[in-house]
Amino acid sequence: MNNSVTNTLRLLGAGLRALLVLTLVTGVIYPLAVTGIAQGLFSDKANGSEIKADGKVVGSSLIGQSYNLPLKKGQETPEPDLKWFQGRPQNGLGTNSVNTQYKLILSGATNRSADNKDLIDWVTAAKAAVVKDNSTADHQVEPSEVPADAVTSSGSGLDPDISPAYADLQVHRVAERNGLSAAEVRKLVDEHTEGRTLGFVGEPRVNVLELNIALKELVAKS
Repeated sequence: MNNSVTNTLRLLGAGLRALLVLTLVTGVIYPLAVTGIAQGLFSDKANGSEIKADGKVVGSSLIGQSYNLPLKKGQETPEPDLKWFQGRPQNGLGTNSVNTQYKLILSGATNRSADNKDLIDWVTAAKAAVVKDNSTADHQVEPSEVPADAVTSSGSGLDPDISPAYADLQVHRVAERNGLSAAEVRKLVDEHTEGRTLGFVGEPRVNVLELNIALKELVAKS
């Protein structure tokens, strides 16, 4: 066997060893190490920030959910189930033949300029609906009280949180629909209001899924 063939075989052997070592390190050891660290230190986040109720996973703290009534015959758009706190509008998510609102493959915002007529008309109608839905026999919501997050989608359309102002606006309606006092429901909102991250990042917020789970528990005790 001449030297060139020998050298070629040596190079092939070295390349094969390098491939096996890199495959082991980057394809097995590194993923296992990262997964182990994530599970050990951040297991909740690593597993999707799951939220449980009644011993079952009911959603994620990172993704909003719809609280709608079942579709009636002939309906294309479901009506909101007004006994629950409602999240931000999901109109930015759009639809196609496979995916609909909150089904994760689609995400997006309303993405129109502030003077766009379609957006203005939609926000005007949404504000009127918020006022109508949340006004009760003993509490009238004023249009000036409706915050922006009550009538516009978030950047992703999947926002799980609402502002404390929007949660407060819904208190009287939720209390009336569930046979609770406004004070009881407002206390729930206060208990589930999170401040800015690290005291300065983002805005105060209320996770709608967590709030509705607490509401369900309160109703069960009443």
